[in-house]
Amino acid sequence: MHDPTHVERSDAPSGGPSEPPADPDPVAPPGATTVPRERDLVEVVPGVWVATAEIWTTTSTVVTTPDGRVLVVDPAVTVAEVEGLAAAVRARGWRVTAGFATHPHWDHVLWSPRLGDAPRWATERTAEATQRRRAAVLTSTEAAAPGHDPALVGALTPLPRGARRLPWPQAALTDPCSVTVVEHDAHAPGHAALVVRTPHGSALLAGDMLSDVEVPLVDTDARDPVAVYRGALDALELAARGVDVLVPGHGSPAVGRAAVSARFAADRAYLDALDAALRGGAMPDDRRLAGYVAEWHDAQLEALRSR
Repeated sequence: MHDPTHVERSDAPSGGPSEPPADPDPVAPPGATTVPRERDLVEVVPGVWVATAEIWTTTSTVVTTPDGRVLVVDPAVTVAEVEGLAAAVRARGWRVTAGFATHPHWDHVLWSPRLGDAPRWATERTAEATQRRRAAVLTSTEAAAPGHDPALVGALTPLPRGARRLPWPQAALTDPCSVTVVEHDAHAPGHAALVVRTPHGSALLAGDMLSDVEVPLVDTDARDPVAVYRGALDALELAARGVDVLVPGHGSPAVGRAAVSARFAADRAYLDALDAALRGGAMPDDRRLAGYVAEWHDAQLEALRSR
């Protein structure tokens, strides 16, 4: 979600290991005096764990290998929550060896010194957009989740243009894990989902799409925003065929293939209704249109009508 150009929620809070346990902690944030409280991690398929933040039910995903290496995807949101995620990783004896940011909105480009200094990958366009809009990203971060180290916010390493595989894990394992990058332009240019496959399960880490609590938010600057979004859904569905679970950037995981299919159907139904509304038809009837999501829908509809 939440692009600095979008209206921020008025009820957002105003305040706010990369080595095995035997080793020293990574450098703690400036001024830190207490050990962070561990986040709750829920294993949705073997080796894929999800923590859910209070703001916007934002998810952080931890992918693990059998030997304890960790890929952290979109760690969020408050300083305490990101530090708590690092504490949960460390408590299990895991070590962070990579990070990934699905897109350039501020709540998806956060980090903590406690997570260590592993490379934090993103698509080339996500990394470029984050740097180009760095001032706005930092302003939004400080407004909604103050206290993050500005040097770490958005400090991303771009993947080669068009990369389709994440270079993680890097060593051959007896229990292999592959991570496919699916880049598209829905929601934000250069947005990427990850498809994680292991012999024991598979997951689509969808970024800011396919949520059970938020409707699709299109990139209103795209040439044909709704068509671009539909195309991205098609690409994701093809790449993630047969996955066991879908993890959205905001909301609850969809567990089971029927639940995953239902998420795609719901987003397509909203886009159909949005198209109809733009042509003077009825407004979308979607249970997700409540509270701040309804406000964002109204702003989105107005922006599309004014194009």
